[in-house]
Amino acid sequence: MEDSEVKKTETVNKSKKPFGFYVCSLGLTFERISFYAVKYMLAIWIATQAGKGGLGMTDVQAASMASMFIALTYITPVFGGYIADYWINPKLCVASGMILMAIGYLFTWQAHSIGMVWIMIILVSIGTGLFKGNLSGINGLLFDDEEALNEAFTVQYTFANLGSFIGTTFIVLLIPVIGFNNVFLVCSLFLFFDAFWFIFNRKALGDAGSKPFKVDQRKFKSVASAKNKTEDGKNAPLTTGDKKRITAIILVTLFSVVFWMAWYLAYMPVYYYFGHGDGVAFLNRANWVLESFKIPTSWFDSVNAIVCIAMGPIIGKLWTKLAERPKGDLSMFKKTALGMIFMGMSYVVMILADFLGHGNASILWIVLVGVFMSIGEMVFSPLGNSFITKMAPSKMMGLLLGFWPIAIFFATLIYPKVYQILRTTDPTRFQIGYGILALIVIGLGLALYISSKSLDKLESGK
Repeated sequence: MEDSEVKKTETVNKSKKPFGFYVCSLGLTFERISFYAVKYMLAIWIATQAGKGGLGMTDVQAASMASMFIALTYITPVFGGYIADYWINPKLCVASGMILMAIGYLFTWQAHSIGMVWIMIILVSIGTGLFKGNLSGINGLLFDDEEALNEAFTVQYTFANLGSFIGTTFIVLLIPVIGFNNVFLVCSLFLFFDAFWFIFNRKALGDAGSKPFKVDQRKFKSVASAKNKTEDGKNAPLTTGDKKRITAIILVTLFSVVFWMAWYLAYMPVYYYFGHGDGVAFLNRANWVLESFKIPTSWFDSVNAIVCIAMGPIIGKLWTKLAERPKGDLSMFKKTALGMIFMGMSYVVMILADFLGHGNASILWIVLVGVFMSIGEMVFSPLGNSFITKMAPSKMMGLLLGFWPIAIFFATLIYPKVYQILRTTDPTRFQIGYGILALIVIGLGLALYISSKSLDKLESGK
């Protein structure tokens, strides 16, 4: 067989994904439908007047509690990953996590007080901890070639955003029809179905995830030999190369805190400064009417999902093409830096919208904010799982896959405090405050990109 025919066959095989990949990816879709619907509803529901089905608290209180919901669901995967590394097989962790999340949303279905909301937050957080990183770990075990992982996890991210799109575009529209509480019930049913889907199709996963990650060791066909040598013994000590790669994972995670802080914060001015609503104190400084249709503010979340869905396959192919170059793909540090720069640009667009729109900004400005946010997200965020799956020693893979979302944990603790500082009804103060934030985020992104040459050496473990 000629070289060109061999290369063509390898490309076809690399593009073909096992059915188990779709079992995991669709499992993420169903979970994200519920999560993103609740993420949107929680902040709005808490700040909506009690007479209109809400809890009647302030927007600052709503932001704080909603951020705690998000924060806890992004810290618990560290513990869930550790459990899957050493004690319980990842398949069981994932299925148990789905059921716990489903039960958690049942509590919010019946909630008329903050106490029951806290029970939901606790159960969903524990369930997410068992589910989130471990599902990606199982998916990674289905592939033998590390070069296929960037594209595979980018496509998986597209499935996640499909769930986000459905949740924020369609599920939340049920609120005026059946009320907040009953929408929480719908979210619970999606998770019960998710558990059924995953358990019913578990055979498609083969042996992947049947043993704790420490035992379920794997070898990539093209992975660096320096890493493979440390995988020969389950209890082999970490080498210097291992420690450098772990340091690279930790640094990328910490840098991404800045991105996610700005990303989650962006929803607050869009909801409360530019947004509109019934029963909530929106300023409505943008024109959300298209023809005679008033666009729901939740559809701003949908912009993010649509852009991510559209860009997922394209960016996945881009990384595969760049990896084929003699100098290889862009490093994870460079991609993180680009994500931060695009995120900062979304605030520049926001400021221009308010300045040029004179309190009646076109909806197209709001869409553009979402587009810049989403490009920044897609440049680096889907690759976190791929990066860690390739870099982490097997006995620490679950733990480090769980560590990756810790950036969002810290970001969601920080952004309500930043929002409280920047919150204003004065357009001049709004533009100055968010302008300074944009400069900080873009500046840090540029600094990371420039300094990435020295940081890239950590990835090689040399």
